[in-house]
Amino acid sequence: MPDSPRTTHIALLRGINVGTAKRVAMSDLRAVLEGLGYGGVKTLLNSGNLLFSVRAIDKRDHGARIEKAMAQKTGVTSRVTVLTTAELGAVVDSNPLATSGRDPSRLLVAVVKDPLDLSKARALLKLDWAPESLAVGRRAAYLWIPEGLMESVLAKAMAKALGDGATTRNWATITKLHALVVAEATAGARP
Repeated sequence: MPDSPRTTHIALLRGINVGTAKRVAMSDLRAVLEGLGYGGVKTLLNSGNLLFSVRAIDKRDHGARIEKAMAQKTGVTSRVTVLTTAELGAVVDSNPLATSGRDPSRLLVAVVKDPLDLSKARALLKLDWAPESLAVGRRAAYLWIPEGLMESVLAKAMAKALGDGATTRNWATITKLHALVVAEATAGARP
């Protein structure tokens, strides 16, 4: 019987390798996912961004599985948000703040584990954040913080509103992840 088709997922680990806290080697993270039976495990950068494939029929909670295994194998706890390739594509395509000429390191994407949590981010839309700006999509909130993270009142408000229910990446990282997913799909489609 042939193996069922595989789908690619993206795991975003919250707070990994930021400063001196929660230090984990990417090779250790890859080993954790491979130990769970995931295939094609790849990491991007050193901040807890992973691609992995699973059999399409496997509908388990991959985020919870990775969280548990990571704590057991590395001793580090982290919330894990898992996106399908379609969800990551929608996060990229739906960003109304991604305009030409903007510094991608000052455009943040707060990806939520549970889309219902975005109601907390939507409440922040009622306030004036100028010169910063906020937009909320179906799976992420988008923050333009021209003065940087340390100076951002909006980023602090968003962190308070979403807590550990979200993990944030800058636009450069999100687009690199998306490019990697597209490259994987293209390579997999070749005969």
